[in-house]
Amino acid sequence: MCKFKQVILSPSCSNLHYIPDIINCYGKYAKYLQDDYAKNFGVFHIFLSFPNFWVITDNLDKFMGFVFLDNFTGNGSANFSAEITVCFDKKAWGSFVRYSAKFFLKYCFDTFGFYKIKALIFPDNFRVKKLLKQVGFEYETTLPDETLRLNKVQDIDVYSIKRNYYYKDEVNYD
Repeated sequence: MCKFKQVILSPSCSNLHYIPDIINCYGKYAKYLQDDYAKNFGVFHIFLSFPNFWVITDNLDKFMGFVFLDNFTGNGSANFSAEITVCFDKKAWGSFVRYSAKFFLKYCFDTFGFYKIKALIFPDNFRVKKLLKQVGFEYETTLPDETLRLNKVQDIDVYSIKRNYYYKDEVNYD
């Protein structure tokens, strides 16, 4: 069982006590989460995604990771797609990650009405590639020489999952 708790930077948010866990988890896996440009901001660049940021906990409210959505596309009245970024602490790797990923993706399709959710990852992130495929993402393309990472030109792999993976009906976006 997993829970997703929205984190909003405001005094009234009851989930701010997870911020040290977020910073610690980000620090462990930053090399997979940031390029040289994001490195200038450190963990604080992810806080720009609030209010589309959630802490992932187990059923005992123990921190297991975080997820956020950004780069929404749509026409103002309907969302078409967004990019997802996730980071799980090592204790969550395995079946918990797969279960919570499927749970959260369905939540995103239901709540935001997306047609498509994208994940952009560094090609050497084999663990995330495997997870993405296990939960229904498909490889789309590689963006060659897309950014700098550790002062070297870096490709970015693009994966996506479409709404019809969860809903076999036709989705009309007129």
